[in-house]
Amino acid sequence: MARARFEIPNCDARDVAHLSERLGVSTVLAQVLSRRGLADPERARAFLAADQTHDLDAFGGLQSAAQRILEHSQSATRITVHGDYDVDGVCSTAILVRALRRIGASVDWHLPDRTSDGYGLSLPTVQRLAEHGTGLLITVDCGITAVEEVAAARALGMDVIVSDHHAPRPDGKLPDAPTVHPVIGGYPCRELCAAAVAYKLVQGIWRAAGRDPRELDDDLDLVALATIADVVVLQGENRALARRGLRALAGTAKPGLRALMAVARIDPSRVNERAVGFALGPRINAAGRLHRADGALELLLTEDTARAAQIARELDRANSERRHTEQAIRFQAEAQLGALGEPAPRSAYVLAGEQWHPGVIGIVASRLAERHRRPVVLIALDGERGRGSGRSIEGFDLLAGLTACSEHLLRYGGHSAAAGLEVESSRVQALADALDAHASRVLSPDDLIEVERVDAIVTAREIGMELAEELSTLAPFGRGNPVVSLMVRDAVFADVRPMGEGRHARFTVRSQDVHARAVAFGSGIALGVGEGEPAVATFTLEVNEWNGISEPRLVLRHAQPAPVEEATIDSCPSAGRALSTPLLLPT
Repeated sequence: MARARFEIPNCDARDVAHLSERLGVSTVLAQVLSRRGLADPERARAFLAADQTHDLDAFGGLQSAAQRILEHSQSATRITVHGDYDVDGVCSTAILVRALRRIGASVDWHLPDRTSDGYGLSLPTVQRLAEHGTGLLITVDCGITAVEEVAAARALGMDVIVSDHHAPRPDGKLPDAPTVHPVIGGYPCRELCAAAVAYKLVQGIWRAAGRDPRELDDDLDLVALATIADVVVLQGENRALARRGLRALAGTAKPGLRALMAVARIDPSRVNERAVGFALGPRINAAGRLHRADGALELLLTEDTARAAQIARELDRANSERRHTEQAIRFQAEAQLGALGEPAPRSAYVLAGEQWHPGVIGIVASRLAERHRRPVVLIALDGERGRGSGRSIEGFDLLAGLTACSEHLLRYGGHSAAAGLEVESSRVQALADALDAHASRVLSPDDLIEVERVDAIVTAREIGMELAEELSTLAPFGRGNPVVSLMVRDAVFADVRPMGEGRHARFTVRSQDVHARAVAFGSGIALGVGEGEPAVATFTLEVNEWNGISEPRLVLRHAQPAPVEEATIDSCPSAGRALSTPLLLPT
C-alpha cells in the first residue's frame, strides 16, 4: 500500500460542539462538517439537505435558445441533436431527444464515432447533416470550440444552438450561435455536466411552451448518471441533482436502465454513486469506447423491454472486452514507464503505442496517474498521427499544460483534470519533453505525494452501524465531496488473511482493548504496517450489504507506523458522546 501524507485540517472544538448540539448529530459528523468548511450550522444543514437549485432566469442565454428550439419544433423543422460518445454525451442526447419527441418535434441524432470522427463537431459531419436536410443543429456536450464548424453549418443554411460545458478555446473565440453554457451564461452552478445543461434547456423549452417543467423529472435518472460518471464537483446544485437523480434511478421506468442494472447485478433499491461509477457508467461508455455509442443511446430511448435486455447484454460484453483491452495496454504502458528508469522519474508522462485502442487509453491514463501521482497522457499511434487522452492529478491543470505545449499539437481540448489531443507521431517525444518541463516548473515535491485528508479523529468505540448510517447522509460522494476518512491513532492490525485470489485482505483492528473487522482492497496483504505493530491508520466506514444482512465495515485507506508527529494530529479531538451498536468484538 503506497505511503501517503496525512493532512488534518484544523477545526475548533467549540464549533464541533455547537454543530453537534444544533444539528443533533454525533461529534464525529460534526468534525467532518467543520473540517470541510461547514462549521456554520445553517450551511451545514443546507449541505445535508442537498436541495439547492437555481431559477432558469439565472442561466443567461438559455431562454432565448429554448424559444428558438420551440419555434423550430412547431414549424416541423428537421432537428438533429449532435452529442458525444461518453456517458455525459449519450445522456445529454437522450434527454433532448426524449423531450423534443414529447412535443411532437421532428428530431433525430448524430453521435460521432471515436475512431473515424474524433471528438466533437466536424466539417464532414456538418456537410452530411446539410445533405440530410437538417434545419436546426443542436450540439450537446460539445460545440463550444467548434467556431469554424458552426460557421460552416450556418453557411449551409442550418440554424445552430450550442449546448456545452467544456472550456472555450484559449483564444476566446466562441461559435456564432445561441449558446447555453453555465460559465458563459453566468449560471450560479458553473460546473454542471452536459446532461444537466441539457436538462435545464428542456426545462426552458417546457416553460416557453407554457408547460410545467416538473413533467421532465422522470429524466433526472439520466442527469444523475452523467453527473456522477463525468466526475463533476458534487456540491451545490450538482449534489442536489445527483441525489434526486439517484432516487429517480432507483424507481426508473426506463426499460433500458432496468435491463442495464440487471446485467450489472445492481439492486435498483440500493443503487448509489458507486453503482453508477463502477457498474452502470462503464457499460454505457463501453459502446463508444470500442464501437459506436448509438447502441447505448438506443438503450436509453427504447420502450421495448426485450430490445432493452438485448442491448444491455451487448453492452455488458463490450465492457468485458474493454477490460481485457485496458489490461493489455496498461501492461505495455507500465513497461514503458519502467524503461524510463529511476531514481529521477519525470514530473509528467507521455507514452505512445501503435496498437493501442484510442477508446481505452483514457482509462489507462487515469489508472497510471493515480498509481504514480503524475499527469499522464497516452497516445494511440496510427501511422503519421496519434490521438491522445490525458488525466491529471490534484494541483496540475492539464489543459493549461497542453496549452503550454500547443506548438507540438495539432489540436487539443478538455479541462484541468482530463483532456484529449491529436499529434503528429514525429512530435510525440518533443511533446513528452515539453509537458515534463512544464510540470517540473508547476509541481512541487509535495504535489507528487498522495495526500490523505483526514475528516475526523475517532476512538474505537465510536465506530459502528449508527455512525456508518449517519455518515451516509453526506452521500452522494465524489469529486468535491469525497468519502469520509476516519483516523484511528492507536491501531494494531492482526489476523491478516488474503481474499479475492490474493488481491485483497481482511483483518482485525485492535484499538483501546476492542476489536473491529476491516478489509483492504487492491493491496494484497501489504497493509503498510506489520501485524502487531502500532499504527496510525485511516478508514472509511460503510454499511455492507451481503446475503440480506447489513453490517458496518471498515475499509482501510492508509496506514503508517506510529507514532505520528504530534504537530500533525493536534486539533479537534473527537471527545463526546459515543454512538451505540459499535462494530466491536470484546477482547
